Amino acid sequence: MVEELFFWKGSNNPNPNPNPFQQFQNHSNLLLLSGPPSSGKTSLLFQFAFNVASSAIHSNPNVVFICNQNRLDSKPPFLSQGIDPSSNVFQRIQMKYVNDDEDIRKYFAAFHLYDTLPKAVVIDDFGDFFDNKVCQQRYSNPRGRDLAMIKSLALCHNAINYAK
Repeated sequence: MVEELFFWKGSNNPNPNPNPFQQFQNHSNLLLLSGPPSSGKTSLLFQFAFNVASSAIHSNPNVVFICNQNRLDSKPPFLSQGIDPSSNVFQRIQMKYVNDDEDIRKYFAAFHLYDTLPKAVVIDDFGDFFDNKVCQQRYSNPRGRDLAMIKSLALCHNAINYAK
């Protein structure tokens, strides 16, 4: 079940026993999902966002789904079987459209300004926001893209931990 893949114990999980990933769940609030193009990563991430937003554990949990609007419009995520496309759960998933790594950094630089923190923040196609040439020029380093990604991930992590 997709719900268990993402370590989320929603209201419809009848298994009270911890899953094999319980130790990971208790010690980390970050997860990196990687895979080849067109392998369903966006659909899996959107399912995770839906699971969190529909959870009865929190009252009206909100989720932020960060993505590129053009990419999402051209390849929208598939919904799992049995999910009503008109469900009001989708109103609790806030779409945040960004174009590049600078937009991601701006979002997380202001993360502490939320009155109520989202229960989850999902970034779809994270690596695609980092243009290799731009990053190499910015850092004057052939591995500039790696540096930019690491700095952005560190900012995301620090912003979330600070805001808690």
